[in-house]
This record gives sequence, C-alpha cells and structure tokens, in this order.
Amino acid sequence: MTMPATAPRSMFAVFRKRDFSLMWSAQLVSTIGSSLTDLAAGILVYRVTESALNVGLTLMVTAIPTLFVGLFAGVFVDRFDRKRILLGSDLLRGLIVLAIPFSVENFGLISLYVLLFLAAIVRQFFDPAWESVLPEIASDEELAAANSFLSISSFGSTAVGFALAGFLASVDIQLPFYIDALTFLLSFLIVLGVRISKMGHEDSTTVGVVIDNLKTGVRFLWRTPLLRSSLIVNLPVLFSFGLWNVLLLPMAISELGASEFEYGLQEGLTSVGFVASALLMAKYADRLREGQWMVVATIGMGIFGVAYGFATNIWFAIAMVVGSGFLNSPLGIARRLILQKNTPREMRGRVFSAFSVSRDVVFLAGMALAGLADVLPIRGLVITSAIILIGAGVLTQFMPGLGTPAAEWRRAAQLLRTATAAPLAAAGRAATAMDFDRLLDLVPELGGLDVSRRTDFLVGAMVRTADPGSAIVKVGDAGDSAFFVLGGRAVAGIPSEDGSTRSLSAMGAGDFFGEIAALTGSPRTANVVADEPTEFIEVPAATLKGLMDVPAMNSLITSKLQERLTRTSNADMVRLAGLDQRDLKDLRRRRPNAQERPATNPEAGGQGPG
Repeated sequence: MTMPATAPRSMFAVFRKRDFSLMWSAQLVSTIGSSLTDLAAGILVYRVTESALNVGLTLMVTAIPTLFVGLFAGVFVDRFDRKRILLGSDLLRGLIVLAIPFSVENFGLISLYVLLFLAAIVRQFFDPAWESVLPEIASDEELAAANSFLSISSFGSTAVGFALAGFLASVDIQLPFYIDALTFLLSFLIVLGVRISKMGHEDSTTVGVVIDNLKTGVRFLWRTPLLRSSLIVNLPVLFSFGLWNVLLLPMAISELGASEFEYGLQEGLTSVGFVASALLMAKYADRLREGQWMVVATIGMGIFGVAYGFATNIWFAIAMVVGSGFLNSPLGIARRLILQKNTPREMRGRVFSAFSVSRDVVFLAGMALAGLADVLPIRGLVITSAIILIGAGVLTQFMPGLGTPAAEWRRAAQLLRTATAAPLAAAGRAATAMDFDRLLDLVPELGGLDVSRRTDFLVGAMVRTADPGSAIVKVGDAGDSAFFVLGGRAVAGIPSEDGSTRSLSAMGAGDFFGEIAALTGSPRTANVVADEPTEFIEVPAATLKGLMDVPAMNSLITSKLQERLTRTSNADMVRLAGLDQRDLKDLRRRRPNAQERPATNPEAGGQGPG
C-alpha cells in the first residue's frame, strides 16, 4: 500500500491558525513597547552619567533576576496554567513600566534600576511560558516558519520601537514608558483569545517538589547531547552579545559622533536586517540543518563586528550592523528550533528557563566587562567581542550534533528521496534477554517491567541490522510494530510531491519511532532509512500497547501522543484519520496517578516519527 505524497506547504500556512495569528500580534505590539523602554532607559542613564558602566548597569539589572528565580520559574511554567502566567505577566509589567516616570522624577535613577529589576523578575516567568506554547500551536512542518515570523514580529517591532524611542526621547523622555504600558495592556487583551492547554500537576507544589523538578529539567538538558552542545556554544556567543550591546551606545555617540536619533536609527536598522533574514528563513530554513545555520551565522556576525569596530563614520557603521542583524536571525531561529524539537512538552519550561539563565548570567559577565570602556579604548573592546563570535562559530563546527557537514545532511536527504526503491533491512533474529538489558540502559523507563513482563516483551521482538541506505520504514507500510534504536544512526522524513523531504530528522541510540502507528494501526507516513550501520529492536504493536501499563512508559508515550494530537496539522491528518478513539480513551484511562508513578530518568526516550 502506498500513500500519495503531500504537497509543499506555503510558508504562510501557519497564519491560518487563529492562535498563532494572535500570538504574533501580541508579540508585535508588546515588543514595540519594550524596545521603547529599553532604549529610553539607556539614553536617560547616559544623559545623566555619561558612563558606559552605568549604561551596562541598566542592562545588568534586567539579567540579575535570573540568578534568583530563573530556573525555578521554569518549574512553575511546567506545572501551572501557562495562559494565566502570560496574562499576569503582561499586567504586572505594564504597571511597573507605568510607574517609571513618576519614580525617576521623585527618587532618581536608583528607582529606575529597581523597577527594571522587578519587571525582569516577571519576565523570567513570561519568556519560558511563551516559548513553551509555540510548539503546541505549530506543527513540526510549520515550526521553522512560525519561529521565523515571530522573529519578524519581534525584531520588526523592535526596529519601530528603537527608531521611535530616539525621536520620543528628544521630545520627552517620559513618553516611551507611557506608551510601553499601553502596549502591555493591548497584549493582555490579545492573549486572552489564545487557546492554550493547561498543564495539570498531580502533587502539591512544595519546595522539595520544585527542587526535584528543577533537577530533572537540568539533568535532561545536560544529558541530551544536542541540547548540551547548543548550550556550550551559546555561552561565548551570549558573552559577546552582552559586551556588544553595552558598547553600541558609547561607540556610536563617542567614537562615531552620532546623535541620539542616529543611534536609535542604527538600532532600528539592525532589526530591519534581522526581519529580512527571518523572512528568508521562513522559506529556506530546511536548506541547512540547525547546527550549520549556527556556524555560518556566528562567524559572519563576527566578521561584520570586526568591520564595525574599524568604522570611521556612522553610516558605514550602520551598514555593518545591518549585516550583523541579517545573520542574527538564522542563529536565533536555529537555536530555538533545536530546543523546541528536542524537548518534551512537560519539560519545556525548565529547559527554556535553563537557557535563559545561561543567557543572562553570561550577559552579566559581558556587560560587566563593558564597563572597561570607561578606561580602555571602546573600539578595541568592540573588536574583541567580534573575535569571540568568530571563535564560537568555529567551535560550533566541531560540537556533537551541531557541526555535521552540509554534505552529510544532503546525503541523508538523498537517502530519503530514494527510500521507495531502497532494499529493506535484513530479517534479523529473535531478541534475547541480553538485548533487553542493552535497551534498558538506553530507555530506563523499561525498568518498571518485572521478570515475567520482560520475558513477555521479548515474545515476537526481533533484533535487526540495517546497512547504510537500507529502508527500515516506508511510507504506506502497515503500522504493526515500533522500533527502538540500539546503535547507529537513521534518518526520517516525509516526502513531498516535488521530491523534497519535510521534517528531516535523525535518530540514534535510545530513540524510538513508529509508536503512534503501532498504537493506532494507521499506515506509516514517513520514510526511515539507515544512514550508517544501524541496529534496532522491532517490537510488535501488541507488546507496545502492553507497555502502557508501566507508569513511566505510559507517561513517556502518551505525552508524545497528546502533543501530536494537540498540534495536528494538514500533514498529519492522513495518519490520524484512522486513529481508534476507543484505543485512545483506553490509553488515557490507564495513565498512572501520582502514587503509582516512579521517578523517571529524563535522559531517555527520544521520539521519532510515528
């Protein structure tokens, strides 16, 4: 049985989803306001103190809250209603910003620092909630475009806000803060209309529970190779950004003789470059894998940064900053895609918060170093920050999971294009207890099986080896089994009518795929081909269904099932059309309660295509 390939989706298809359109609009208006406050606060401090260090303090107070609440905020995002968190954050930040003009007039700059600090605390809850919602609204096929358009919304509005802030500051420095307060109110009203599923929690939120959840999220982040690589390479990048962001204002005004309006224009046009690139990413993001985008973008930004450091007039400097902004978009979008695609729904708040914490901590270090501009040449520090970026790009090329050469990725795409004619993997042999022990090391959730259940697991299970280029699963095959990878590497993708492949992904030891088709009996909608010698255990559908009695496996599999159902797109309709609703209800009824569920190892259980 074969299934017709799906037509390529328009990059604007995600806007047909009402919830995404509302999210996009809310971000547009709120970011305009936030950029007004960010730039106006820096200008106000520089007017009064004429110190790069004090401008750095303005940014540092927005990062310090990470040290106190950043990681813990992610735990609450994973356990409570994310929509209420978003709404409450908008209201609180609006009130805080509204209070800035009155406070500064009566209590001086110290009150500005205090209020920016409080707003940053609230943002620690808002950001991971916002990032966690997107993968529930956009499908895998739409995720790159969704991130690109949200980046356009964010940085396009930043361009407007920065340019407007420079003008408003020359008229009345208080105006940007009042306008920002109004945008938070408008964002609140828009988010009210977004449908966001609730995150239920099954036990009390005690200090111990929060700490345990925090440890689980951090452990998952560090023990997932791709996430760990992404975190490591982002540390020098974020340090450079912290240094760079503080130096832009004194560099423009003191070294290049720019006016406050020209500085605002410089910041605004940087965002224009970002928007132009994000629009291209919405269409062409799949031309390279995420790690390769990070390499190209980081090195390119470093090169533009060096040129900016040698600039002699503001207009050449603006051109260099626009180029840097153009490359910032692929870097940011690729990083978010890695997080969203490789983090399960129930851990996104903690993982996104962990990245936010790393961002703000190294920002603090970079901002603190920028204070040296009061005694050292500003240009030298600007060039130093750019060289750090170049070094980070080189490092990315050699990090596991990120720097895979583009030729290797093209080879994987070619394997999937020829999957229909590819030979099937060898028949294999019956699985043994030793094979189960190997699998248990990779998927510790299986530890919930007693001896007799482990014996049952092996009934009908086959250990098979696929040579490079051999097909493990083909589109249209019957979904009568699931697959657990013991070693090697396989690639998966959904074919399109034009011969290209969507949702290209790779799976290694410990990953599993085919579970949705096995549970529902629907045909396969993806091709899976061995990219290198790959060994795996094929488990009959009946065995997989039996695993739903194991609390940890039930949680792992049904959370993935629920996520896919929540994010059903046109591309998924064929697969899910045959889903037996009685089976689905039975799976949900058998979901374990808090008392039955044992502790799970967050490292295990990568998910491939169903």
